[in-house]
Formats: sequence, structure tokens, C-alpha cells
Amino acid sequence: MTDLQHRPGVAGILSAYDAIDPVFLDTPLVRHAAADAELGLALHAKVETLNPIRSFKGRGTDWLLRTMPSSGVPIVTASAGNFGQGLAYAAAKRRRKAIIFAATNANPLKIAAMRGLGADVRLHGEDFDAAKGEARQFSAEKGYVFVEDGAEAAIAEGAGTIALETTRQTDMRGIPLDIVLVPLGNGALLTGVGTWMKAKMPSCRVIGVVAAEAPAMLLSWQRGTYVATPSAPTIADGIAVREPVPHALETMKTTVDEVWTVGEETIRSAMRFCLQHYGLVVEPAGAAGVAATLEHRERLQGGSVATILCGGNVVR
Repeated sequence: MTDLQHRPGVAGILSAYDAIDPVFLDTPLVRHAAADAELGLALHAKVETLNPIRSFKGRGTDWLLRTMPSSGVPIVTASAGNFGQGLAYAAAKRRRKAIIFAATNANPLKIAAMRGLGADVRLHGEDFDAAKGEARQFSAEKGYVFVEDGAEAAIAEGAGTIALETTRQTDMRGIPLDIVLVPLGNGALLTGVGTWMKAKMPSCRVIGVVAAEAPAMLLSWQRGTYVATPSAPTIADGIAVREPVPHALETMKTTVDEVWTVGEETIRSAMRFCLQHYGLVVEPAGAAGVAATLEHRERLQGGSVATILCGGNVVR
């Protein structure tokens, strides 16, 4: 069980917003008439692909390291690429070593980016969860600090600043929101956004979006118990989770209304949609929320919907 005091909170999100590197903050919330007409709804897309690491992860990692005691002890994590970039960026600012484990078949663009930011990247296993197991064991053996995305309240609070900005932007424009669609991998983004929305805009439903090929978080949330899957063969590497994060699952109980799935072809269609309507290259996981508007459009008709284009790192 996750102790309540270790869950993300509104106060933490407010503090994070005041402290996170401004390069990650105050991102655009865009809406285009042609996109709305195609979908039959009002879609407000929060663009998180324009910062130095092309994803939202820098918010959570910067806030995490700001809340951790200063130390020369290396930080170890596992990543499909975006969280690792965020951690490497935050660690480099503080002259702290970051060791990141990734799968042997991880996105080469993301591996190169992590190394370019100064991280010691080590490849292990056939998927993210295998790499995470190795990272956890390595950290324990060395006495280093192990950080698990989705298992730290500060990471979710950093991600929750996206929701803070979204509600401020919609309030300024006089826009009501009915639903926010949030890509769901390890859960930090979803629980951070959900924490803010439930406190500040409780009428807005919070819906997580998983790839149908990676349903572990959905199954675990539905059944109220830990459910791992043998594999997670989705193109959306950022949400390709087969071993759920218990902390995130516990927090989801009070921050999430539903979890939906999207198929592989719909994810590809959503990436094309983002390029066509927003002129943005969005990676598969980053387009999961848009994919939900395509695959579940009959459930959303006429609504005011927000989603997060949370990453733009694709294979060259």
C-alpha cells in the first residue's frame, strides 16, 4: 500500500511549478478547427515536444532532483528513453552521474540522446522491464540511488504541472473541459495530472490511455491487484509496460475515472493526424491521447477534450 503522505499532492505541484527549469514550462495549448471538424469535438492539445529533450519528462526529473539531498552518489534508473533523457539532463545540471539501463532494442535516437546528455547508458534485456530489473539489482549491489519512474511522488508532481498550466490556460480562454486523455505507461503523468484535476476541476473526467498490446496497467487497475503480462509488443515504447508500478496503481484509485485502450493502427493514424493538423512529429506514446479520440470518438462526440502530446522522439 502507498502511504497517503507519499502520494503526489496539489501543494507539491504548485511548488514544482515554481522550481522546475523554465525551459520545460508554459507550453502551448493548441486547437485547430480542421482537427475539431474531423473528430466531431473540441480538442485541446498540450504540446510537450518543443523543449531540449522533446518530452514532458524533464518536469518530473527536475523536480525530483530538486527535492533530493545533494550527493555525489550516482543515480540509477531504467528508461525506454524519454525519462532517461530527463534524468540525464537534470543530473548534468547538478554535476551528478546518471547511469541508465535500457533494453537492447531501445530506440537508437533516444539512446544517443541520453548519452549526448552525459548519461552512462547500459543496454540489457529484450524490453524495458528487463532493463529495470537489472538496474534495480545493479543499484542495490553498488549502493547507488535507484529511481523508478512512476514510484516517486515528486515525479508525478512535476508532471502534474502540465495540468496546472492547462487549467489556467482554459480558464483564461473561458473554455470548459469535459475529459482529459492521458497516455499511461508507468503512471507518473496520469497520476500527476489526475491529482491536479480532481482537486481543481473535479467535473473533468480523467482517462488513462494504454496501448491494447500493453495492457498491464489497465488489467491491474480493473482487477485491483498486480497483473503482469508476458510481453508488451507495442510500437509505443514510452507506454510499453508489462510489469505495473504498484505506487502508481494505488494512486490511480483516487485520481483516474477510466482507462481506455488504443490499437496499433490507430496510434499510427494519430501520429499522422498530429503531423497533418499541428505540423508536429509526435512519437507513438505521445500520440496515444489523440489515438483515443480517433478510436473512441463516439464516446466523445461534441465534448471539450484535452490531451497531452507528451513526446516527439521517433526513430530516424
